Amino acid sequence: MENNKIVTLDDLIIMIGEPLWRGAKIIFTNGCFDILHVGHLHLFREAKMEGGVLIVGLNSDASVKRLKGQNKPIVPELERAEILANLELVDYVIIFNEDTPENLIKEIKPDILVKGSEYGEGKIVGEKFVVSHGGKILRVPMLPNHSSSKLK
Repeated sequence: MENNKIVTLDDLIIMIGEPLWRGAKIIFTNGCFDILHVGHLHLFREAKMEGGVLIVGLNSDASVKRLKGQNKPIVPELERAEILANLELVDYVIIFNEDTPENLIKEIKPDILVKGSEYGEGKIVGEKFVVSHGGKILRVPMLPNHSSSKLK
């Protein structure tokens, strides 16, 4: 499977420096997105309403296993990336191997960092960095009864 919306960090850094991107808000969110559901779409929709380029950081298979156990993910990373990249709301997808996207956030320097409202003040990875660079944090209210974390 090949999709030009699935990019590497080097690709993103080059694109961010291009004149076409100057002045565009860079919006970033991340997650495992193992089983995509309407709650994820709600998050992406709210993020995209900020009016910029939406980059989704996707945990690699190895990262998901470390975070959620050896039985996860259910869907392999390249398939998860392909699904996300085919959503109209998502502009780019980048797979990362670390347990958190902190290094990725520091490289991309998003203007807006988006996570679900279940992450309280100071609980979002990269929050301090984004705010220190004049960016903002958007906490999107979760839709009731829409969490794949509770699935076994």
